[in-house]
Amino acid sequence: MKRTLMLALGAVLLLAGHVTAQQAPIPVPLFQPDTTWPQSLPNNWVLTNVTKLSVDRGDNVYILHRPRQAKAGVAPTPSVVVVDAAGKFLRAWGGPGAGYDWPDVEHTIFVDHNDNVYIGGSSPGGASMTQNSDDMILKFTAEGKFLRQFGGANRVTGSHDITVVNKPGDFYVWPKTNELFISDGYGNRRVLVLDADTLAFKRVWGTFGRPPTDDASSGGLGNNGLPGRGQVRPAPDAAAVPKGAEKDGIGADRFVGAVHGIIVSDDGIVYVEDRNARRVQLFTPDGKYIAQFFVNRQGPLAGSVSNFAFSRDLEQRYLYVSDFFNSHLAVFERNTRRFLYQFGMRNAQPGNFQGLHHVAVDSKGDLYTSETVAARAQKFVLKGSGATLPPNALPEGAPDGTTPAVPLR
Repeated sequence: MKRTLMLALGAVLLLAGHVTAQQAPIPVPLFQPDTTWPQSLPNNWVLTNVTKLSVDRGDNVYILHRPRQAKAGVAPTPSVVVVDAAGKFLRAWGGPGAGYDWPDVEHTIFVDHNDNVYIGGSSPGGASMTQNSDDMILKFTAEGKFLRQFGGANRVTGSHDITVVNKPGDFYVWPKTNELFISDGYGNRRVLVLDADTLAFKRVWGTFGRPPTDDASSGGLGNNGLPGRGQVRPAPDAAAVPKGAEKDGIGADRFVGAVHGIIVSDDGIVYVEDRNARRVQLFTPDGKYIAQFFVNRQGPLAGSVSNFAFSRDLEQRYLYVSDFFNSHLAVFERNTRRFLYQFGMRNAQPGNFQGLHHVAVDSKGDLYTSETVAARAQKFVLKGSGATLPPNALPEGAPDGTTPAVPLR
């Protein structure tokens, strides 16, 4: 078994070397890991499962992690850790408090153009310590003052309920309309749009722009029927994807597994990740389907896409996509949806990943990544662009290089 794994890794490295000898189809962005980021935290605090990070308008980075997952004898920080672009600690806050339902499993954080902070959870799931259902979105100031709550704990009723979410995957506030776009999520199977100020409902849609459904037939992985108040649906099972739907044709006619990542471009295209279907679907802000494309569709592991970021040039020329299951970060030309290259192997070395969950970008174009398995946040400094692929470039469909660990979602 060990010999087989070593041979497979060797094949990947040889293939990567062959790719890097070629010219890139267009100039591609080049990155270098910053091993000094972040700096040490005060009070002997440590990060646990780092689920997501987000960058504010001052290039401060908000890191969300799961302090209840800390090992015995380790001093965890509060759930939200804020550092600057150099990695210097600024503040930390978050956790259960009066007046709101803090999620049992911290999952996603987003900082909008006014430095408001939105937080959601994913319980019950792989990191849950209870069976409580995280059916809420919390809104705070940058300093952690509670502002509003949408939904609440243990209130799931299904994808047609516009008063709650169910384990939302990701958030994005589009400055042009000040609307909060939600990929909803691990339980529901839809895109939900709220007013970012009031958290009032605006609209909702499902895959291909159709009405959302929880019906597990015809390729969906939602629950059969709608559970009653306080009930929860099982976690998505990649093995239940209809045979061939994740690898051939247009794919399943339902969102498959977690509707995980969401982002809106400056020119008004909503990008939504259907993680277990290994695809990204594009919509207008009103929910009209435009197109779709796939990421590492032929594998090797079931599921891929997890989160997005855009390059910071005026055209947002590049789209960065985290592949959670294969521990790669893929670079696409955004307008053509053309795959350019990807990097990252599954190990703990700087520049590689273990459970690459989310990616964010700052005003300089530098990347920040979060890893749930490695309990780590990393920074990648943009070193310009080049006509030749970098030495660590991998082709589409490349294995991750090791036997994968069981991920924490």
